[in-house]
Amino acid sequence: MKRDTQWEVVIGLETHAQLQTKSKIFSGSSIAFGAEPNVQACAVDIALPGVLPVLNREAVVCAIKFGLAVGAQIAPRSIFARKNYFYPDLPKGYQISQFEIPVVSGGGLAISVPQGDFLRGVGNAGDGPKGVQSQATEKYVHLTRAHLEEDAGKSLHEDFHGRTGIDLNRAGTPLLEIVTEPDMRSSAEAVAYAKALHALVQWIGICDGNMQEGSFRCDANVSVRPMNQKEFGTRREIKNLNSFRFMQQAIDFEVQWQINEIEEGRAIQQATVLFDPDTGETRSMRSKEDAHDYRYFPDPDLLPLEITADWIAEVKSGMPELPQAMQQRFQTEFGLSSYDAATLTASREMAAYFETALDSAGKENAKPVANWVMGELSARLNKDGLEIAAAPLSAQQLASIVRRIADNTISNKIAKDVFETLWAGDGKDADAVIEAKGWKQITDTGAIEALVDEVIAANQKSVEEYRAGKEKAFNALVGQAMKATRGKANPQQVTDLLKKKLGG
Repeated sequence: MKRDTQWEVVIGLETHAQLQTKSKIFSGSSIAFGAEPNVQACAVDIALPGVLPVLNREAVVCAIKFGLAVGAQIAPRSIFARKNYFYPDLPKGYQISQFEIPVVSGGGLAISVPQGDFLRGVGNAGDGPKGVQSQATEKYVHLTRAHLEEDAGKSLHEDFHGRTGIDLNRAGTPLLEIVTEPDMRSSAEAVAYAKALHALVQWIGICDGNMQEGSFRCDANVSVRPMNQKEFGTRREIKNLNSFRFMQQAIDFEVQWQINEIEEGRAIQQATVLFDPDTGETRSMRSKEDAHDYRYFPDPDLLPLEITADWIAEVKSGMPELPQAMQQRFQTEFGLSSYDAATLTASREMAAYFETALDSAGKENAKPVANWVMGELSARLNKDGLEIAAAPLSAQQLASIVRRIADNTISNKIAKDVFETLWAGDGKDADAVIEAKGWKQITDTGAIEALVDEVIAANQKSVEEYRAGKEKAFNALVGQAMKATRGKANPQQVTDLLKKKLGG
């Protein structure tokens, strides 16, 4: 293959979302994280002779919720199958999954690839990724299917002195495997999709999204082909990517590796690979299996899963407002920009905080409330390593700050001091802090005018510089006035009076 060939990347993702049920998908064992090895594995999980699986209804409800959220078809009748393979952490010798008839088919997810990310295509070998930078790009990723299955156990290789330990606590944990079409054309698009899916499954309450604990794991199927070629290239599957950063690094490395191989005249062999975060490289684990290798057949111990229209309607009635619908409402009802609406609905908790604050501050203050949530509040949460649900400043307290800015009781500068005081727990609300600290803004025109006169008289050099055309000198005069009142004078009144008196 010529080295000046322009390549297109083709990516599809398979995601395992651990469902938020109290017990396993086919047994009553707990799925709580962190238990001692093998204490949450019952006779069903370890496949003792004669045991029978019983389907967890709540796992099915989770699947229905997901299907509704992505606009998919929910099968009125689906089948559980046995996926046969041997591995030490799979006691039965097969995994119960769904194959020919999954519970959810089709649907999709809209994503937004942030500005500056590479949209499609990569350069020649040795050049690294290259493409056209753009504003945030909207894209729709189609889903092939989502099916219910059980997780396998876990092999533990550390601290066993050359041997492997088997922990079956995870065996039977309920999973929803979500499979996309090969719609993505860059690592940036893959990460944008994974983040959107991660947010959605948490939003609808079917998965806690904890990637460190293995609750949300992604496999990336990656191939490359010459630009404008219709046929797909040979894919390699990168397994168990448990962070968005690793996903981007793994895909970028794999893409360049495949291009280099082809340009050196070597064919890509279908394989399963692992990503090593220490080296930033992927390495082959085994040849990639196809469906026929697993010898799927319907599980004789489980009846077909039947989902009625009434059951779907019942689940739908308990669903929360979905992110995209909420974004549209925030734009039409509150006049927010699409960017603000998308940011505020990044999580269900942030959206709830914003709406609670707005209920207290009033709809006319939608933009200021949004600015404080996205700005000061988010920055402080990030600094302190907190989720918004754990913020020491309540939504009502934030609203009290916004109200006092709106009625000119305090300036924006003083508002930040009020914010810090309330964050530290020193006060009931903005009014209490303002009263206790004596931070009420000076708005009396006569008092401010007298102050401005004093500042002009005491800073004649700055006055002369301003009249000579130096704008910085004017800012210095404003600063002197604010300093004299410890920031309590109304900045706009100070500015207006200074300009009036200096002929500006």
